[in-house]
Amino acid sequence: MPVRARTRRFAVTGTVLLIAAAVLPHTAGADLNGHRPAGRGLSAVIRYTEYGIPHIVAQDYASLGFGNGWAQAEDAVCALADAFATVRGERSRFFGAQAAPNPFASSATTNLASDLYYRGVRDTGTVERLMATPAPAGPGREAAELRRGWAAGYNAWLRRRTVTDPLCADAAWVRPVTAVDVAALEFSSGVLGGQGRGIDGITAAAPPRTRSPLGPETKAPGSSATAGSVRALPAPAPTGAAAGRGSNAVAFSGSTTANGRGLLLGNPHFPWHGEQRFWQSQQTIPGELNAMGGSLLGSVALSIGFNSRIAWSHTVATGVAMNLHQLALDPADPTVHLVDGRRERMTRRTVTVPVAEGPPVTRTQWWTRYGPVLDALPGGPALPWTATTAYALNDPNAANLRGTDTALALSGARSTEEILDALRRTQGLPWTNTVAADSGGHTLFTQSQVLPRITDDLVRRCSTPLGRDTYPASGLAVLDGARSACTPGTDPDAVQPGIFGPAALPVLKDAPYAENSNDSAWLTNADRPITGYPRIFGEAGTPRSLRTRGAIEDVSALAHRGGLTVADLQRLQFANRAPAGDLAAADTARACAELPGGSAPNSAGRTVDVGAACPVLARWDRTMNTGSRGALLFDRFWRRLLATVPAADRWKVPFSPADPVRTPNTLNTAAPGFSRALADAVTELRAAKIPLDSELGAHQSVTRDGQRIPLPGGANALGVWNTVEPEWNPVTGGYTEVPYGSSHLQAVGWDGSGCPVARTLLAYSQSPNPRSPHYSDQTELFSTGHWVTARFCEQDILDSPELRTVTVRE
Repeated sequence: MPVRARTRRFAVTGTVLLIAAAVLPHTAGADLNGHRPAGRGLSAVIRYTEYGIPHIVAQDYASLGFGNGWAQAEDAVCALADAFATVRGERSRFFGAQAAPNPFASSATTNLASDLYYRGVRDTGTVERLMATPAPAGPGREAAELRRGWAAGYNAWLRRRTVTDPLCADAAWVRPVTAVDVAALEFSSGVLGGQGRGIDGITAAAPPRTRSPLGPETKAPGSSATAGSVRALPAPAPTGAAAGRGSNAVAFSGSTTANGRGLLLGNPHFPWHGEQRFWQSQQTIPGELNAMGGSLLGSVALSIGFNSRIAWSHTVATGVAMNLHQLALDPADPTVHLVDGRRERMTRRTVTVPVAEGPPVTRTQWWTRYGPVLDALPGGPALPWTATTAYALNDPNAANLRGTDTALALSGARSTEEILDALRRTQGLPWTNTVAADSGGHTLFTQSQVLPRITDDLVRRCSTPLGRDTYPASGLAVLDGARSACTPGTDPDAVQPGIFGPAALPVLKDAPYAENSNDSAWLTNADRPITGYPRIFGEAGTPRSLRTRGAIEDVSALAHRGGLTVADLQRLQFANRAPAGDLAAADTARACAELPGGSAPNSAGRTVDVGAACPVLARWDRTMNTGSRGALLFDRFWRRLLATVPAADRWKVPFSPADPVRTPNTLNTAAPGFSRALADAVTELRAAKIPLDSELGAHQSVTRDGQRIPLPGGANALGVWNTVEPEWNPVTGGYTEVPYGSSHLQAVGWDGSGCPVARTLLAYSQSPNPRSPHYSDQTELFSTGHWVTARFCEQDILDSPELRTVTVRE
């Protein structure tokens, strides 16, 4: 919606900055002397260099937030406005109750379910209470100032600018925001591993013999399970994987590098669309803060990045950031549960949501001392609310609004030890690990995430029969809610009740390499395994993903070789090796060539001539480069094999904890389903008129500005470090869009000059607006494996041939 401001309130000017060395260090940003006269309100200088990357300089946190909010709105106002509609509980009003929200923003399957949850959060003042909680349990002053400034900058942009993105031009849902809205976005991201995973179940749960909040049935939509099948609840999908998130990161110590300083490669796998996109910037308060990196849209501080001394990245962790409590109900009233024999009445939360299709919808949710009652989790059958039993969800991150404090502390750290100290002080990461390196040659891995304090001993004493199934399998504890002694305890060094303190968290310091690819902490360094943590943190001694196995092979070989530089990190990112191909392609090609008559039956029962596929697979170079021939054929075969052949039947050599990187191995080509998967892949490609030996890039691409951009990389299932998870569309000739995958890439080192040696790349480019000049420019670089040289230091910024400066003021 184009909204124009009164010009006396706001000014945007192009300006040439004069740098005053006496005021700013050479790494700081722009001279602000005379920039913000007293009484003139918030202001910031934004200098844009190549690819639309802003370098924001301000005198204080509120003004830094102002420049950040302005610049994010300039690039991504539609994605941001859509996100604010979500956390305000207004999706049904603007987009229809039964439409589906962004699947990367929450687990809700309809806008109505999403709104019922988030409107309930808003109505009860949950975020406001968290904002008002004193530090260290609550957010600090700087975080509050950033949010206040961010909202003011976003609103100032709306008043002054016209929305050009056709997605939301003239849309009524593009509206000014408040600091509470900005904090609500942080809250929604924080609960993705807990309440955010159970939105449908929370908003559908209803006591027996009443109408469900989402319709006439008590069961959650799509559920067919009954009380008798509760024990069959499968393990919920991992926090990140369920929502299309993952990551790789590796830090190398000075013992492995050419100059004795550390190196870091970060490769988060995040959504390519919506508010969960990364956005690049440099954020500077002279003498106070100076860091560069990527933020999730709507975030007021850097999520991952680097400064003149350190670099850090996050990976989605295996810790289960929630648990269930099985409630014993009063048979006379299913909205009353018993704790230590005493009756406790549930809290009834009545929520009203405006909808586009008619009058407002009013529904009821039920909350307990443990959290909301729910009747389902994604990927599992119902948790039915009966006359005697119900389930409540405990999510400690629903009381955690410290993520911005953590991000700020990381941005200001000067060593890996200071990074660890920042994580210990703020305890704000809800579902990620941290991998870091510094200019002194040190490395760090830590699973410093906020988890309910559920020890293995507590589970042994308090687990229900359901929990005895789910906890070993997935780390999801189901505790006896009828005993107060079964409530998660609190460590003495925890800033929040009910969570683990820093001393209990897995940490690895100063290893030659520290690598994580979304498996547990166990094999962060294969020569220095981490063990001894409770099951809720993740598993040890169990099979690793192909991506983890391939990553450990590659990074350990690099560490052993030594003499590493940033260029080695860049090559690792775009090596595009497919570990599944190394393990299975040769066996597949041989078995293919031995099929009687060169044919095999497909899933439809038709005999398929697969003979032409055998030499293609044999010649494939085992990479997912755009020019690789046979990569697409193996990819489509492998996906079908995984879907039809159970893991226990897939390999001849089983997993061995004594050799976890190389086992299991040797494809079992005699397994039922092997030849059918091959025949199905050949059938599929021929039906789509795709030659079996096509180059990958001819059929894995995105279209931007009418131009098709080939993409390298491959699926997580193939073990490819440079992960892309594209959408298959045989009608249009293959993979034609990427919902998520490699996003904000950074390869960082130091050379003693005071300026980091940093190369970055935002795979999907800085702006989702098709009318922006930065809609596809970095995507074209990603296509060819090229990087952007980061302009961090002052002279580097001034030397940019595309330097453009604006001053933004209230």
